[in-house]
Amino acid sequence: MKLEFGYGKGVQTVEVPERNLRAVLLSNPMEHERTGEDAVRYALGHPVGTPRLREIARPGQKAVIVTSDISRPLPSYDVLPAVLEELSAAGIPDEDVTVVFALGSHRHMTAEEREKLAGEEAARRVRLEDSDPDDCIFLGTTTKGTPVDITRRVAEADLRILLGNVEFHYFAGYSGGVKALMPGCSTPAAIQQNHRLMVDERASAGNMDHNPVRDDLEEALRFCPVDFIVNAVLDEHKHIVYAAAGDVIQAHRDACAYLDQMYRKPVPARADIVLVSQGGAPKDANLYQTQKALDNAKYAVKDGGTIILIGACNEGLGSAAFERWLLGAESPEDLIRGIGEHFELGGHKAAAIAMVLRHAEIDLISEMDDGFVRSIFLVPKHSAQEAFTEAMKKYGPDASVIAMPFGGATLPVPGTP
Repeated sequence: MKLEFGYGKGVQTVEVPERNLRAVLLSNPMEHERTGEDAVRYALGHPVGTPRLREIARPGQKAVIVTSDISRPLPSYDVLPAVLEELSAAGIPDEDVTVVFALGSHRHMTAEEREKLAGEEAARRVRLEDSDPDDCIFLGTTTKGTPVDITRRVAEADLRILLGNVEFHYFAGYSGGVKALMPGCSTPAAIQQNHRLMVDERASAGNMDHNPVRDDLEEALRFCPVDFIVNAVLDEHKHIVYAAAGDVIQAHRDACAYLDQMYRKPVPARADIVLVSQGGAPKDANLYQTQKALDNAKYAVKDGGTIILIGACNEGLGSAAFERWLLGAESPEDLIRGIGEHFELGGHKAAAIAMVLRHAEIDLISEMDDGFVRSIFLVPKHSAQEAFTEAMKKYGPDASVIAMPFGGATLPVPGTP
């Protein structure tokens, strides 16, 4: 069978014998009742766990709408108009509304980027600004020692609304929910304190059961309550296919349940060889982003197996700290030990790769130099077909294969399809 994997702006093709192919993990076929703005408006009209936003909001309140920055796939321009309608219906004028882009640990955006993300209507009507890690208010400390530092505009608002998209997150369980607030509108110190909890085995994709990272973030709500959220589920093409609105916990869990229906993929057994891609540009521009697909693929590969990671990485590693950690380690174990001793953003992704290397070889098809790839503990290959052919020789004619063309979205779980 001929399989295609997104690679930059093109594709990599691999011929996989059907007798070896155990599964191709794509989203589960679903009929979505509503999409795009229709899904958002329906969610706002049928909130989970709260009254409608127009019934919560009151004239005279200063409202902030926290939404995703340019590094996230949420199409804020499809969400903001309906949210602004709700606020207008409540009697809150546009001059009392600010849209804050949650930067987390990412760079500040340009005015043009903010306007593009917000969309023409929101950009015309309300104030747009980035969160500011240098202007935060300390509100308290969680039981796990994380300082609840919240950017001033959000901390001082009378009404806090969070927007986000829900997808699997490799140590917070899922994205979305409170993550727009913490760590989205917080400080590097707070982010690092929370993210050091990633080494706990319960901090894993799709897990909310005593996940220490998620629990810590949601504890921050005691110090900075959120009034309302709108969370969207996106398909592989980043279009909204479902939305949930309302309570910051209940509506988030509702969106997570829908995501599970779409992207949790039962596999009867782990495979010798896993072919995985982020799906091409822009999601595979660097290894920092391509790592998301790798981390899901680890749930599909046998101990001692091989993951063939397909990502152009035409921009290299994508993070100076990530590069410093990878190049500064003598072995993968150095990375795991180091992140436990001194957590640093960027280093956490290096440690996540090292944790996969404990169990499997990682072959990388990319535009990076072979010697450089070897220096970061991965095996360079020049095409996905070459890597697959060599892996088949290693594991023999009966080798089992799982393919994940959109690896950042699909989560393999034990079970019968």
